[in-house]
Amino acid sequence: MNLFVGLDVSSFDIKVCFLNGEGDELKSFTVANDLPGATQLRDEIVKVAENQSVSQLRIGLESTSVYSFHPSMFLHNDKFIRSLGGQVLVMNPKQIANFKKSYSDMDKTDEIDAFVIADYLRFGRLPMSVVKEEQYVALQQLTRARYQIVRQITKEKQQFLQYLSYKCNTFTEEVESSVFGKAMMDLFLENYSLDELSQMPLEDLADYLQSKGKNRFPDPKHVAKSIQKAVRSSYRLDKVVEDSIDTILGTSITLIRTFEKQIKEIDKSIERIMKGVPQTLQTVPGIGPVFTAGIIAEIGQIERFEDETKIAKYAGLYWRKHQSGRFTADDTSLSRNGNQYLRYYLVEAANLVRRHVPEYKEYYAKKFDEVPKHQHKRALVLTARKLVRLVDALLRKNQIYTPQRSVNT
Repeated sequence: MNLFVGLDVSSFDIKVCFLNGEGDELKSFTVANDLPGATQLRDEIVKVAENQSVSQLRIGLESTSVYSFHPSMFLHNDKFIRSLGGQVLVMNPKQIANFKKSYSDMDKTDEIDAFVIADYLRFGRLPMSVVKEEQYVALQQLTRARYQIVRQITKEKQQFLQYLSYKCNTFTEEVESSVFGKAMMDLFLENYSLDELSQMPLEDLADYLQSKGKNRFPDPKHVAKSIQKAVRSSYRLDKVVEDSIDTILGTSITLIRTFEKQIKEIDKSIERIMKGVPQTLQTVPGIGPVFTAGIIAEIGQIERFEDETKIAKYAGLYWRKHQSGRFTADDTSLSRNGNQYLRYYLVEAANLVRRHVPEYKEYYAKKFDEVPKHQHKRALVLTARKLVRLVDALLRKNQIYTPQRSVNT
């Protein structure tokens, strides 16, 4: 007999539904979403599986952030569940919601949701993935935290530029150097007024930039000239307004530096975990340690997926076909389902790989020329889809990428 266990997880409890292979409900109950509750759930599963001589055991739940994490890992690692050959599978909530639409006569209750999840498992061919092993879960937490901090840095830098335009409205147009280099941030952290900067001897300003920038400016005198040209042509603020803007700029710089420090600490932890994860992705030109870690963290062990098409679908790198009778639409949109993090890492990695690998450069150019609109976006996503085949081959075969020897994808 086949046993399908659907779990509808909330912050405080887990609604459970047992179905057999014919879709008959064997049992439904509720346990607390904690260790004793999960242990009770495990015992019930084992008891039914042993009494019914279960040959296939599948346990499914939606991927609902932290609520589903603990019960899924508990059941995935449990020795009794493993001895029964049980698989714990996680599913996209959107897929479950769409699947449930076929049950038009059902009410909306947690117990029914657990039944729908169990019934979803019975179909088998629908998108779902096995729970990751611990090192991949740990890596995923770090890479997602890094992703969010990078977004915060980007937002903070945008706000910094907005307030900088109040103090010096022509600065970003005139200054060719990076605004966010250490020297530039120190310059504004010192709270110099525009008049002070404009009257500072050019050599002193150039020496200041060179010292704070640790000799990274190829031509500090040219940068100093650009700064003074900008401050001399900018509007002047009332002292009370300029002081308030200086306070905001100083706070913004402190935040940016704090975020950058956090990134460095996270990168150290990511590097430690990656040393214990066998992979050859970083041998592909353009895929550095950040994107490698992100892709590995979201995919997990490659055996979770049957082939590269399942990975592409998991990432949402596919287009829905729109066809009616003899008509087939040429312009269809990219699926909005899938793992947004994996899609991001694959697309960004593809953008770098196409600049380093001729095969991908040619493929991108070919796809770019095929359509009159959305050229870059379409070509880049299609290049990312092509990259999925390479990622799958390298991870599945643990093969090193070399341009002389094509990888069998």
